[in-house]
Formats: sequence, structure tokens, C-alpha cells
Amino acid sequence: MSCPICGRETMHRYRPFCSKRCAQIDLGRWLTGAYAIPAEEEDAPGEEDAVPDRETPPTRH
Repeated sequence: MSCPICGRETMHRYRPFCSKRCAQIDLGRWLTGAYAIPAEEEDAPGEEDAVPDRETPPTRH
């Protein structure tokens, strides 16, 4: 198995990476959003999809 960052052979201790350095590079990419999956904006709900407002029950004092 090869390291997904640099392509060298992996070490059991840092699997699936070859070193702590490559593991840290991967973590940095996750934290900065480099691995984010692009999402498509959903259309605004139409009238038939809208959730009706609930009436607030009267408050007792």
C-alpha cells in the first residue's frame, strides 16, 4: 500500500500514511476544507413543499 500524500510505502504506525509528516499534511487539508465535497444549492421550497405555520396555543396566567 502506498501513502496517499507522497506515494511512498506506508508504515504500520502511521497507516495509511508513511510518516507523521504526511499524516499532518492530510489533517491540515481536512481542517482547511481542501477535501470538501462541492454541494449544490437546493431550490427554495414551493408553496406545496412549505411547512404550514403552527398556531401558538394561548398562554395561561
